[in-house]
Amino acid sequence: MGFHETKNASGVTVVQVEGQLIVGNRQELKELIQAAVERGERRILIDFSRTGYIDSSGLGALVSISKRIREAGGELRLSGLNEDLRSLFELTKLDTLFAIADTPQQALASF
Repeated sequence: MGFHETKNASGVTVVQVEGQLIVGNRQELKELIQAAVERGERRILIDFSRTGYIDSSGLGALVSISKRIREAGGELRLSGLNEDLRSLFELTKLDTLFAIADTPQQALASF
C-alpha cells in the first residue's frame, strides 16, 4: 500500500495509488501532491487502477488536492476507478468535479 510518483514522457506527473485511500494515509497523498505543485508541476494524474477503496476522508483529500492544483493554474485528472469507486464518485456527485478517464492512457491523452 502506498503512493508511487513518476513523470511520463510528456511531462505529466503520474501518482499511482496502491491499496486504499483512507484516513490513515490521505495526508501522505496531499503532501506528495503539494510537493509536486511547489516544484512547478501543473499537470497531474492520479491513477486508481490498483485501488480498492476510498473512504470519506480520502474523498475530502481529493477535493482539497483538486482545489490546490486549480489555484496553482494546473490540471488534475483521475483514472482507473473500478466499478465501486466510479459509483461512489457518481453518488457523491464528485464525478462532476473531476475529469475521470477509464484508463491512465486516456487521461494522459486528455491533457
